[in-house]
Amino acid sequence: SYYTRYYITYKSGNLKILYVAPERLIMPGFRDFWAGVKLSLIAIDEAHCISLWGHDFRPDYRNLKLLREDFPEVPLVALTATATPQVRADIIEQLNLYNGKVFVSSFNRPNLKYYVYPKVAAFKQLVSWLEKYREESTIIYCFSRKDTENLVAKLREMQFKALAYHAGLDHLARQQAQEQFIRDEVMIIVATIAFGMGIDKPDIRLIVHYNLPKSLEGYYQETGRAGRDGLASNCVMFYSYGDRRKHDFFLRKISG
Repeated sequence: SYYTRYYITYKSGNLKILYVAPERLIMPGFRDFWAGVKLSLIAIDEAHCISLWGHDFRPDYRNLKLLREDFPEVPLVALTATATPQVRADIIEQLNLYNGKVFVSSFNRPNLKYYVYPKVAAFKQLVSWLEKYREESTIIYCFSRKDTENLVAKLREMQFKALAYHAGLDHLARQQAQEQFIRDEVMIIVATIAFGMGIDKPDIRLIVHYNLPKSLEGYYQETGRAGRDGLASNCVMFYSYGDRRKHDFFLRKISG
């Protein structure tokens, strides 16, 4: 089993760091596996996902409290780039970090420039930006799966190397798109917010929001994937009141 292989690797002294998705914590056998493991540090990335108030809440992140219960003496660090005071308080409560230290750094990324345009002749404006970055890595965020597919088709007609990425694609298709992007075989990914978590490509030069993002926190998280090598990069957003009405419609649908 997975856990037998993990344990053999651990006992051999070759297991130095183990990446685990929160969803795996509740799978049969995994808690038994870690019961015999001596941990030095627990690091929780994208910690805003544990909070009901976070912009990307994932229920399985709540299971991370099991780690605190099973390893109360092991140092734990929770990391996120987008935590409002309310989200920070929720993370502390969920993980019982009341005696921990909180470090908050500046949100300013001086190498990023932000441009916001009314959504008028947006595709023409988009092509103009992409022409400047034809040989550079770009992520374009869209509102829906259908939007990503339609935009990719139009970009390919303009001879751009583009792929769609959204939760409606099977796992293999998503994995291949991600790997081609990382290897610079495809320069443009057109995606929903399903793309990006865990992506640490340092040379993304352009982030485009073709539709209004769902939240300010999500917008900062997504634009923060640009220019991680410290070099100048641009973030472009097109907005319209139609996009705002879409968000309002879906919020009412969820709450009603």
